[in-house]
Amino acid sequence: MPRPLHEPVDAALIPRFAGHSTFMRLPAVASAEGLDVAILGIPWDGGTTNRAGARHGPREVRNQSSLMRRVHHVTGIAPYERLAVADIGDLVVQPIDLMAALRQIEDGIAQVCAKGALPLSVGGDHLTTLPVLRAIHKADPGHGPLGLVQFDAHSDTNDSYFGDNPYTHGTPFRRAIEEGILDPRRMVQIGIRGSVYAADEHQWARDQGVRIIHIEEFARRGPDDVMAEVRALMGDAPAYVTFDIDGIDPSMAPGTGTPEIGGFTTREAQAMLRGLAGLNIVGADVVEVSPPFDVGGITALTGATVLFELLCVLAAGRAEPG
Repeated sequence: MPRPLHEPVDAALIPRFAGHSTFMRLPAVASAEGLDVAILGIPWDGGTTNRAGARHGPREVRNQSSLMRRVHHVTGIAPYERLAVADIGDLVVQPIDLMAALRQIEDGIAQVCAKGALPLSVGGDHLTTLPVLRAIHKADPGHGPLGLVQFDAHSDTNDSYFGDNPYTHGTPFRRAIEEGILDPRRMVQIGIRGSVYAADEHQWARDQGVRIIHIEEFARRGPDDVMAEVRALMGDAPAYVTFDIDGIDPSMAPGTGTPEIGGFTTREAQAMLRGLAGLNIVGADVVEVSPPFDVGGITALTGATVLFELLCVLAAGRAEPG
């Protein structure tokens, strides 16, 4: 029996500045029951090492997502006609105890997975991705370690910060590899750039087999060629997609905690996201949108647009009902 589909509020009938603020102006529902995709917020930035503020990201991305319409202008996909999708609200994450927060995030995503829905989340800093990956992996351990497509300025495979602290937004993917959640030979990081702490900072990741595509290589090759490699690397096995907004040049997305000049453009980001079509995606997120550093909401708008692009990719493999 097909799941009931939800439609966004029509902006031609009710202005975008009116009504409840939800992701894509979709209905707000209490749980992921009956959904194919559950969009949710993770308002937590306890892993941030410098400029905090990404805890406010989900609220402002919701606000800017009112500008998204129903149909993708390139692919013609209308995701709400193919997927049962709604806004299930924010996970309750307390901001004081880091380890307790990680457990709360994992438990919240586990409930989404238990309902048979795919989590599409908005952070929050990049450490939020680690407990999300834990929950998805535990929900179906039979498929083995996951692949990862990471759009980012930073590898986030450092070992520790501030002494012996292993959990920050600069360490999630090292922990995920160590825990057997990610297959490093099916990991690709696109857009890496900027000064580093040491000349061998990325050596551990390379030694594990992580494919690092620095921004200079991306600039030479372009989105189509890079994404052809990504699709070949991921194959048909399950993969997770994580989009750190700082992958985009800060001239276009200034509202983030660790900006690095020289990033890819918003247009290049859209082209790469569309190149994900056909992959076996088991979850995705947008992270590190930090409204306190934003200008005119442009970064949150970019985050909302990335969210819509991801939703359309998830819908691409679904036929329209009837």
